[in-house]
Amino acid sequence: MPEADSSISRDSLLGGRVTLLQPRQGYRAAIDPVLLAAAVPAKSGDRVLDVGSGSGAAALALAARVAGARVVGLDADRAMIRLAERSAAASRLADRVEFVAGDLLSPPSALRPAGFDHVMANPPYTPAGGGNTPAEAGKRAATVEGRATLADWLAFALAMVRPGGTVTVIHRFDRRGEVTAGIADGAGDAVVFPLWPKRQGQGAKRVIVQATKGATGATRTAAGLVLHRADSGYTAEAEAVLRGARALKL
Repeated sequence: MPEADSSISRDSLLGGRVTLLQPRQGYRAAIDPVLLAAAVPAKSGDRVLDVGSGSGAAALALAARVAGARVVGLDADRAMIRLAERSAAASRLADRVEFVAGDLLSPPSALRPAGFDHVMANPPYTPAGGGNTPAEAGKRAATVEGRATLADWLAFALAMVRPGGTVTVIHRFDRRGEVTAGIADGAGDAVVFPLWPKRQGQGAKRVIVQATKGATGATRTAAGLVLHRADSGYTAEAEAVLRGARALKL
């Protein structure tokens, strides 16, 4: 059914398992939140926090993949919270996914430190003052750091996850060192998982980093995932994650 509001599109993720309502203009979720959610090693009964949940793509993708998991999305934009709630209802996931309005620098009291089994985040990729700043407010908030820096995002994620739980972040490949350094003080056994556009070892723009709170093991770099075939279609491995809802093994 088309949306009555022409400024909102009705899209699908995971081969139709998730219905996603999102603005037609400004920031629009692509494959990054789906890949992020696929990398979280959640199981039934786990509680997962999605920091900066936006339209709810990652939160809903994880809940659709892991039956019985409960997900909380935190975002500062109340309009996006309302849209994400509608998406949860349309996806028949509202009983296991909730969205909370709040700022990670001053989080709502409902979010208890160490209260989650896993925390995932898709922080803004561009530092404040770096590159071209989008004119549209929603896109700017999603892609350019504001008062909260990348270090703040990582510190918050570590504070929210229980000991032994995981923090999973998708970010720019060229900032992977900042991500691993930002979580090294409280987590270990980190995995750096490159997302290669067409060929392993060449031109990665995105990376997934995952670490376990309280662990002390060294960081390792995995082979990663090649996203596209030579003809620009998705590889079978990428399709299995993006459409087939398969977990991404790091």
